[in-house]
Amino acid sequence: MQPTLTIDLDAIRGNWRNLARQNGGETAAVVKANAYGLGADRVAPALAEEGARHFFVAIAEEGAALRRILGPGPTISVFSGHMPGDAELIASADLVPMINSIDQMLRHVEALPGHPFGVQLDSGMNRLGMEPAEWGALRDIALAQNPVLVMSHLACSDEPQHGMNDFQLRTFAELTYGLDVPLSLSATGGILMGPDYHFDLSRPGIGLYGGLPFIDAQPVAYLDIPVIQVREVAPGESVGYGNTWIARRPTRVATIAAGYADGVLRGMGPKAYVYAGETRCKVLGRISMDLIGVDVTGIEPVPDHVELLGRHQSIDTLADAAGTIGYEILTALGARYARRYTGG
Repeated sequence: MQPTLTIDLDAIRGNWRNLARQNGGETAAVVKANAYGLGADRVAPALAEEGARHFFVAIAEEGAALRRILGPGPTISVFSGHMPGDAELIASADLVPMINSIDQMLRHVEALPGHPFGVQLDSGMNRLGMEPAEWGALRDIALAQNPVLVMSHLACSDEPQHGMNDFQLRTFAELTYGLDVPLSLSATGGILMGPDYHFDLSRPGIGLYGGLPFIDAQPVAYLDIPVIQVREVAPGESVGYGNTWIARRPTRVATIAAGYADGVLRGMGPKAYVYAGETRCKVLGRISMDLIGVDVTGIEPVPDHVELLGRHQSIDTLADAAGTIGYEILTALGARYARRYTGG
């Protein structure tokens, strides 16, 4: 029997609705990386039904796949801009590339004159977008081509008190002063920091899927893993590769059917737990490719399944155990799960 990943589409819709209520402008939805691993084919239509009319993806191929899912109507913007070889996809799928450089601008206007585009500016993150000097040189040319959106991205919005937020807000305001073009600066964290960061459009991602910094988000993903076998381990015996865990007392150990091939990150092993009903059970030894040992001592009877994600622990709980972030937990979820969707 496969592990089961249950995805609550009603919770995703509710999270979008809650963020939209807090946002002063239009609320888009980021569905890149297959809707953060949860299935764009189900998530995006649910968000469109809820009222989202603007979606963001990472690359043109994702945009083309999303257009097949959503059909005509919604705007689909591409963060990576207009890359070599993208013109046919951008045109046929009616995508809006977010132009990141002079080279991309030239490529776009030469290959697809008159086709809608946006502009991404670097307000200090040094990742994507035109730097201030580049934008200064290109601004008048770009504006003459009628961009439909000018955006930037916050580096530290998960830390509201971080000085970088105010710096980027001021930089973005300076770079866009006097523009008669819709503006966008914020994702989930920026929405939560208040109206100064909202501008005309915000682009929530992780908050839709139940992750921080949106502490009021409803949980979205539930992961239940079957128990394959239960054994009694005597003091002095070890569990798993490398003998990294050795029993100090008689221990009942359940082997469950998931591992790092399923996106259960190997690094979380020393700090991770699962739940058998209401009982927290320690992961024992190393997480292997397909199997994990857990301590079920004293649990009667041992259940057929244990919970890794769900009512008792969130993606951010697992992220803390792995020394990472909730984004990685979601996007790492493997293809071997039996996926079940509720609501929507």
